[in-house]
Amino acid sequence: MKADSVRTIFYALGANLAIAAAKTGAAVFTGSSAMLAEAIHSYADSGNQGLLLLGLKRAKRPPSPDYPLGHGKAVFFWSFIVALVLFSLGGLFSIYEGTHKLAQPEPLSYPWLAVGILVFALAAEAMSLRACLIEVNKVRGGRSLWRWFRESRQSELVVVLGEDLAALFGLALALVAVLITILTGDPLWDALGSIAIGAVLIVVAIGIAVEIKGLLIGQSADPETERRLRDFLDRQEDVEHVFRVLTLQLGGSLMVSIKAHMKGASAEELVGAINRTEASLRAAFPEVQWLFFEPDVAD
Repeated sequence: MKADSVRTIFYALGANLAIAAAKTGAAVFTGSSAMLAEAIHSYADSGNQGLLLLGLKRAKRPPSPDYPLGHGKAVFFWSFIVALVLFSLGGLFSIYEGTHKLAQPEPLSYPWLAVGILVFALAAEAMSLRACLIEVNKVRGGRSLWRWFRESRQSELVVVLGEDLAALFGLALALVAVLITILTGDPLWDALGSIAIGAVLIVVAIGIAVEIKGLLIGQSADPETERRLRDFLDRQEDVEHVFRVLTLQLGGSLMVSIKAHMKGASAEELVGAINRTEASLRAAFPEVQWLFFEPDVAD
């Protein structure tokens, strides 16, 4: 079963736009630093979802003489840009805002309005995370969520999951900061909440960037797909022995190179065996866009 990345992104986009508007109004009325940091975070996330949609669209462009393997890796580039935006507009701005409020503390206005908005935002973000996890669960199999995050080649899903988790932690920190500020009357806690939110966003942004970096450089298919490919080839009647299976992830598609000892005494029989194996493999793995077969009797 294949995950629907586009639907996941639109869920996240709708939730973030609604949350950003609510947070902005609350930040203006309350003067909360943590709330302003959360509003900027939500606007940044909304822009990030637009960048992911752009990346998915550009990844579908057909191959050309300059890009003979297609543009599938465009989605990896835009996913990496999203990590940079999350780091700068989200994390660094939140820390700057919190540091500024530490130097010039201001009391909160209408603090319970901020609490109500944060509770609404937590509910909306939880729904977005649930929609993301539904799609992730379609493809992660029996792997833990952390293992899927490390092994997944769907960069857009990795980004949305990371953003949603960061948003939930950030909202929880903002809510705690505002509540402590209300109880103590000390705006210091609101500023510290903003700094904590920034730290969470920076950690998540770095984690996403590390995962996407491998895909940009040129990562193979995920280990589960490679295992299924080799098992499939081992079961083919025309294949005597598989020496090597090399894969390259190209966005949502794959390039596969195979070196194998094929059955067949004559050149005509060898060509027929390769053609049958290639046809069977493409039928079983529709994500394979480029397939190269090298017959040999030794590695």
